[in-house]
Amino acid sequence: MALEFKPAALEECRRIIAKYPRKRSAVLPVLYVAQREFGYVSEEAEALVAKLLDLHAEEVSGVVSFYTMFHRQPVGRYVVEVCRTLSCALMGADDIASHLRKRLGIQPGETTPDGRFTLRNVECLASCGTGPAVQINGVYHENLTIQALDRILDSLP
Repeated sequence: MALEFKPAALEECRRIIAKYPRKRSAVLPVLYVAQREFGYVSEEAEALVAKLLDLHAEEVSGVVSFYTMFHRQPVGRYVVEVCRTLSCALMGADDIASHLRKRLGIQPGETTPDGRFTLRNVECLASCGTGPAVQINGVYHENLTIQALDRILDSLP
């Protein structure tokens, strides 16, 4: 059975597309809908988005592979992204990343066996003045210490 959007998601995509003078300009927000709908952006989802936007699947694939916010495989309930750029590194991001690897028992790109956490390194969270920064399911946590990070992780349901 071919991958399809649920009717509400398809309608949302159509509303998004209608906002742009060219369909292709809606690729990022439509990909967000696809990721939310399917949990990640598979090759089938890329093809579906391409068809909706009158693009080639390779064009959509290029966008998905460029931006780190799109998941190309299933992820855990919480996606923990550690900024690894210079500003965060100077403020202790390597210690944060090392602590996360030990605490979660996984390496970047992996998901815990219980499916709770996926750990990722990202190039830049654009939080250079408040590093080290970690993003968990789209929520920024800045000026982190290991203790503050542990409190955040412990508070997650």
